[in-house]
Amino acid sequence: MKRLIVAAGCALAMMTGSVQAADWKDIRIAFDVPYEPFEYKTPDGELTGFEVELAEAMCEELKAKCEFVIQSWDGMIPGLLARKFDLIMSSMSITPERAERVLFSEPYYNTPGGWFARNDFNTDVTDKAAMKGKVVGVQRGTTMDTYVTEELSGVVTVKRYTTADDMVLDLEGQRLDVVFVDYPVGEQTVMSKEGFKEVGTPVKLGEGVGVAMRKRDKDLAGKVNAALKKLKNDGTYDAIMKKYFTYDIKM
Repeated sequence: MKRLIVAAGCALAMMTGSVQAADWKDIRIAFDVPYEPFEYKTPDGELTGFEVELAEAMCEELKAKCEFVIQSWDGMIPGLLARKFDLIMSSMSITPERAERVLFSEPYYNTPGGWFARNDFNTDVTDKAAMKGKVVGVQRGTTMDTYVTEELSGVVTVKRYTTADDMVLDLEGQRLDVVFVDYPVGEQTVMSKEGFKEVGTPVKLGEGVGVAMRKRDKDLAGKVNAALKKLKNDGTYDAIMKKYFTYDIKM
């Protein structure tokens, strides 16, 4: 059973898919968990992370009752279009393909993809000949998945995972040679363990990450953009960012 988290000044909206009011005082926001440090659960089951705290601040700014919904990544856009929730705020990179199906807010952060492996991995990830036959882990449906598929198709075996945690387990179990993930996720889930290292250099991908919503909800997009701009301008965004990152990810 998913746990619902209430921001300061936000209450839970117990909604079951009914039509939203035009004033958007009740908003359901979807997160894919775990995706540390962006969204994850603490040992006592509390939902937290950079995007969770940013969503809480955004809800307070909008004076909206927010319900936080846990949704697996591969069901994110279908769930949005089926009105299971109203916003996706789960590290969804803005791409032309996704923009054909959903409406994005202005980008609110951008981080590169990073290569991570065990300490005994000494292959140059930019050398296709050297990478021939390697097994690379990615999270399914991400821009990292797209990058590896396009750049190394026919060179490596790509294994796709629903969660970053499952991918790291296979890296630890030597069922993967290397993983390509969102850089902060690699820092948190791979580099936090003994015996692993970053390989290669980070790769900038896409136009940044945006909040996704249904295309017809242009009024909601305007409210979201205004709230995020306010949080960036008044220092709230920076305060949250510094809790999770030692470098600037703001756009």
